Amino acid sequence: MAKERFVRVYSQGKLDAIMIFVDRETGVNYVFNKVGYAGGLTPLLDKDGKPVITSIEELDKK
Repeated sequence: MAKERFVRVYSQGKLDAIMIFVDRETGVNYVFNKVGYAGGLTPLLDKDGKPVITSIEELDKK
């Protein structure tokens, strides 16, 4: 069975939630924020404004 493309690596909250997902193909981290029935998704950026990248090998260890 193939692995899921996106993996959730962080979760905080229930009704108002913040989650971080990592794309297994690119390593790019995304932040998802949910408040009630609304939500938004954006790439997670470092202090220089560049996307945060997680190595694929590091993900496979989890």
